[in-house]
Amino acid sequence: MSCLASCCASATCGLCSSVASGISNRSARLAYCGLFGLSLITSWILREVSAPLMEKIPWINTSTHHSKEWYQESAVFRVSLANFLFFSAFSLVMIGVKDQNDRRNAWHHGGWTFKIVIWVLLIVLMFFLPNVIITIYEKISMFGSGFFLLLQVIMLLDFTYTWNDAWVEKDEKKWYIALLAISVGCYIVAFTFSGLLFIWFNPSGKDCVLNVFFIVMTMILAFGFAILALHPRVNGSLLPASVISVYCAYLCYNALSSEPRDYVCNGLHKRSKGVSTGTLILGMLTTVLSVVYSAVRAGSSTTFLSPPSSPKSGGRKPLLESEELEEGKSGKKEIEARPVTYSYMFFHLIFALASMYSGMLLTGWSSAQSGSDLIDVGWTTVWVRICTQWMTAALYVWSLVAPLIMPDREFF
Repeated sequence: MSCLASCCASATCGLCSSVASGISNRSARLAYCGLFGLSLITSWILREVSAPLMEKIPWINTSTHHSKEWYQESAVFRVSLANFLFFSAFSLVMIGVKDQNDRRNAWHHGGWTFKIVIWVLLIVLMFFLPNVIITIYEKISMFGSGFFLLLQVIMLLDFTYTWNDAWVEKDEKKWYIALLAISVGCYIVAFTFSGLLFIWFNPSGKDCVLNVFFIVMTMILAFGFAILALHPRVNGSLLPASVISVYCAYLCYNALSSEPRDYVCNGLHKRSKGVSTGTLILGMLTTVLSVVYSAVRAGSSTTFLSPPSSPKSGGRKPLLESEELEEGKSGKKEIEARPVTYSYMFFHLIFALASMYSGMLLTGWSSAQSGSDLIDVGWTTVWVRICTQWMTAALYVWSLVAPLIMPDREFF
């Protein structure tokens, strides 16, 4: 057994070393995304299998009143805290990195064997922490998750405006037709989906005023986006309005499907297990895609994600410009440092906030307190989703109105 354990450990270390050595500068961002995805899988597995083991740990099992769901929630938040500390530490270390001559540039791209070992050790160490620390982190995660949801909305707005501008700049009839077709298609999807929500979450004979309010508000917002975007005083476009309308309809569905399974207005309650698993998978996929897109956009040309010295942010400098020294030292040339293409600090901050959000997602926003063992289900989750929808609408309207109020500033 000792020989077998030694061989397994050696093989595991060899595999980690091989994977780490194969990560280049270009694939470093994808490697961080992969590490974050692995943390989600680890959290999900521990949520399902760790409860019996945690009951045997004395500094965790401090009360006989802890339910199985409490242990599941604790396991998820311990992995989430490890991930948060890992990426937060990198975010702090990377503050002020402006060019590739900075030693921290190599830290960001290399040393993957060391990073993986530290990440694993952090997860293990989190299970030695007392429960009070995990409880405090859980409360903080609610606010961190809110910032991540805000970031998701900003990324969506940035994507829609970039998409719209790219096709408009082509200044060809076929691209204008494509914009119109996609915009109309998105509105058809948004209103059709809203109609289905009436069928699913407003059963006949039931008093479902709250659900009807949420759905009607979603449709009103979609109409309002179109009217505002086409107003002659607003420099808007129908494509962003239609995409945001679809996203708001999705958030409405996400909120209503998170209502308690025994709620009479939840028309999907008869398939609670399937819906819960589907919501989990969809939520995890949305989280991973949001983080990956944020990471990719971190290397884009938007000033929001680029450091002040980056060539992407407007202050463009030549990458390899050689100049003779003025003091007459022949043969010696000063090569200007190549600036980094995105903010490493902000890049890791995205993952830190996403780690908090993933913890809240996998525990149904602390659903164990209400005795529920379903993922992402409960009235807290419902209101978080609805507030996110309203926040999305407010940010989109602000992006259209703000240039009129402050014409000297650039928005998106």
